[in-house]
Amino acid sequence: MLGLSRRSVLAVAHDLEVPIYTSSPGDSSIGMNVAEQALAGSLLRFDVSADVNETAAIVLEAKRSGGRSGALIVGGGSPKNFLLQTEPQIQEVLGIDERGHDFFLQLTDARPDSGGLSGATPGEAVSWGKIDPDMLPGTVVCYMDNTVSFPLLTAYALARHAPRPLRRLYGRRTAMMERLISEYRASLAFRDQRADEAADSAAPSL
Repeated sequence: MLGLSRRSVLAVAHDLEVPIYTSSPGDSSIGMNVAEQALAGSLLRFDVSADVNETAAIVLEAKRSGGRSGALIVGGGSPKNFLLQTEPQIQEVLGIDERGHDFFLQLTDARPDSGGLSGATPGEAVSWGKIDPDMLPGTVVCYMDNTVSFPLLTAYALARHAPRPLRRLYGRRTAMMERLISEYRASLAFRDQRADEAADSAAPSL
């Protein structure tokens, strides 16, 4: 036994200010109950766009504050792309200069040929801008049952590394979003300027 006073992952995440996101809020018991409440007149709604932007903001903050970002994926399903799409959101959609995650470690028993790993192998993730191409040689996919691989990885991390200061990301969401919005607006202004310059150069001279 680990001697934990609380058994709930959500309770521990709340204490440590670790934000938790779900890729498919409607695909759950919570989603079904919220849908039922909507029929009863409740105004409670999920803001899935906020989740997409907040996760992108966390990655951007890591990079802009001198750190690096990594993806640890345990298992498969829709959460794998939800985690990895943070970089394409930053680069392709928001137009912010970035290169992809620096680290990629996946523990899975799925296979690419059956669709279980579609879009989430390191080689394919690079093509979408999810992984920094320069970091591809160091990416790892461990094909093993997650009930074996994840406890081994956790035990290794606890044995090899001293405790680190808590990031407390939940309380920093507003500041991280402000950085994301600022860089997004700067990107928009730059693209508008380039478009104006292109239009001017294409205009016939009188």
